[in-house]
Amino acid sequence: MNNTSNNTKQYFDDLYQDNDDPWKIRNRWYERRKRALLLASLPHERYARAFEPGCGNGELTALLAARCDELIATDIAEDAVALTRQRVADYQNVKVQQMLLPDIWPDGKLDLVVISEIGYYLDEPQLWHIVEHIHQTLSRDGAVVACHWRRPIDGWLQNGDDVHAKLRGRMSLPLLSHYWDDDLILDVWTPDKRSIHDREAP
Repeated sequence: MNNTSNNTKQYFDDLYQDNDDPWKIRNRWYERRKRALLLASLPHERYARAFEPGCGNGELTALLAARCDELIATDIAEDAVALTRQRVADYQNVKVQQMLLPDIWPDGKLDLVVISEIGYYLDEPQLWHIVEHIHQTLSRDGAVVACHWRRPIDGWLQNGDDVHAKLRGRMSLPLLSHYWDDDLILDVWTPDKRSIHDREAP
């Protein structure tokens, strides 16, 4: 584990040490709206196999689980993994584990990859490594969705605009949709260039 990874792990371990919801994502309207926007942006109603790194306390994980046959959710923090396991205990299709990105990545093809609120904490080599993993494992009918906070983050150099500019410059997939407002930025990439309407047109 390099120094960046060590520092990031310690940061998240400290965050969850005495707080099971450090960003208040369970009840804040901003967070609930963001999850609704992310879910509405997905080009397919259902996915066979999905990957959500940085699952936090599992609020988004529980919503994704209802739309996936199989969902792999991971986090760098042991406490976050435990919280997510508790949150999705009723879902038999979810596997939750501690995982350090980008050194470890799920084997096999993925139909959905969700990169939400983790890009700020990755240096450029780590971010490029994740993009390489996506290029190697995303199915031909798959999708990548990224969603991040646009404002400055205390203690970290990047904001959401920085992360998404780097992703757009490196991702060799068509950009299907792009949304932004004062708070957040959301992008969806997919090998299938067709619009949502055209995908199910007779």
